[in-house]
Amino acid sequence: MSDTAADRIAGTVSAFDDARGLGEIDVHGLTVPFHCVSIADGTRTIAIGCTVTFVLLSKLGRREAGDIRPS
Repeated sequence: MSDTAADRIAGTVSAFDDARGLGEIDVHGLTVPFHCVSIADGTRTIAIGCTVTFVLLSKLGRREAGDIRPS
């Protein structure tokens, strides 16, 4: 998969649970889940309300955000 600007989706982190490492990104009213290991800078934490870009992945038949980068 190529990683061009056209492949990336913009959204806002709407929820993040530090203890579980799970979060959600809101994209125009749709919710995309993610796991902390998908945060590109390796910090494994991200602030609620942060604007991000990401690629949409399909894992085990579910869609989730990957390569999450604050924008």
